[in-house]
Amino acid sequence: MKFFSLAASAALALGVVSANAEPLKVGMITTLSGGGAGLGIDVRDGFMLAVKQAGNENIEVIIEDDQRKPDIAVQLADKLVQSEKVDVLTGIIWSNLAMAVVPAVTAQGKFYLSPNAGPSALAGKGCHPNYFNVAWQNDNLHEAAGAYAKETGYKKSFILAPNYPAGKDALTGYKRFYDGELAGEIYTKLGQTDYAAELAQIRASDADSVFFFLPGGMGISFLKQYADSGVDLPVVGPAFSFDQGILQAVGDAALGVKNTSQWNKDIDNETNKAFVESFQAEYGRLPSLYASQGFDTANLLLSAMGSADVNDADAFRAALKAADFSSTRGDFEFGPNHHPVQDIFVREVIKEGDVYTNKIIATAMTDRADAYAAECKM
Repeated sequence: MKFFSLAASAALALGVVSANAEPLKVGMITTLSGGGAGLGIDVRDGFMLAVKQAGNENIEVIIEDDQRKPDIAVQLADKLVQSEKVDVLTGIIWSNLAMAVVPAVTAQGKFYLSPNAGPSALAGKGCHPNYFNVAWQNDNLHEAAGAYAKETGYKKSFILAPNYPAGKDALTGYKRFYDGELAGEIYTKLGQTDYAAELAQIRASDADSVFFFLPGGMGISFLKQYADSGVDLPVVGPAFSFDQGILQAVGDAALGVKNTSQWNKDIDNETNKAFVESFQAEYGRLPSLYASQGFDTANLLLSAMGSADVNDADAFRAALKAADFSSTRGDFEFGPNHHPVQDIFVREVIKEGDVYTNKIIATAMTDRADAYAAECKM
């Protein structure tokens, strides 16, 4: 699918050299079908909302569905780079897909802007000048959850996550700042929906808390089964299992749960207020964390287009690094490995009328970069 924005005046306002110039071509590979489709749809919708609002006719976005399959993602990346001749790629949700695609496309001189996946391997030794992560490094939100668990006084957490790169980063991140004992540590199957065995292990343990990272449909299944299991332990997790699109499916089982995020709809700045309002007006639903990341990714790209030509790779890279755009998170800054330096909040699941949502109740980390930046040699 191809999308164009059509307002020449806005393009000129952004400083684009010529309305007759070749459009900057963006290849968006994201998950639009299957169990993780809601995440990709939100990234896509946030990204395209920013493009629409900018009215920049010099950007073309080609959107493809990776079906959450690494081999499909690789095939699509090859097509977009070799046949479509895209300048920039974006969109991938899952870290195993990112690891299959990002190193290959950046090695071919293309820019990759991640609106979600931030595997540790691409933040440290595998960093690349053309790779920018606009969301977070995978460990970050889990580090904040570990810090919150420690501050709360939990002494024996039972922790679980899927067995793929982001899952491993999740548990590593939690343990980095949580200094209590572990009542258990489990890696589940990616895409798993039945957690009877894991719940039995949690019930049989002497845990005083549960931390889990199970994004998308996995988190919905786990939380519903957890609520029905009779296990009565406090739950801590990252936003991925308690975000806007998931909460409506989970319902009351999520109320009161504390989770960590670098974004929420109640962050008090004008860009975020306008984003939440305009996203609701455009799509008829509240935005999620993923939608905010797609929106910020597009606005970063648009800001770079306003001051540099993508064909001048050094200038375009410098423009991306400058991050001269208004983020939904407020101030936005990249660290030396092109990952954000940002605050991470503690949110609580609440109900506003008939809608389940989150509110910020504390700041877990301030100006947090990531644990791998020192390994990045750019």
